Amino acid sequence: MNQKCLVCNTPFSGRKDKKFCSDLCRNTYNNQQNSDGVNLVRNTNNALRKNRRILAKICPEDKAKTKRNTLLDKGFDFNLITSVRTTKKGSTYYFVYDYGYLELDNDFFLVVKDNRNDG
Repeated sequence: MNQKCLVCNTPFSGRKDKKFCSDLCRNTYNNQQNSDGVNLVRNTNNALRKNRRILAKICPEDKAKTKRNTLLDKGFDFNLITSVRTTKKGSTYYFVYDYGYLELDNDFFLVVKDNRNDG
């Protein structure tokens, strides 16, 4: 059965469900499909990793206290988090992967490490 490659339109034969004439065309097609939001996703993930590194450096143990300005001076972006958790007592922790922070009084923050996924 002759089919045409979705990328280069070259006729080829092979399995009935085959769509590409070569690995190069398959890779080209997949890269084109995934390129739309790649820069946004890459930049967001890089910023999230930066936030996590900052929190990890401030909190080498399970808990640490820091000031808002310390986080800002290191380039922390408070707009980028991965999850929000509210305790039974009503405290709201903002998490960047496995590190979270809780806003305290006088521009202080409690930074915590979530060890639940450590094995």
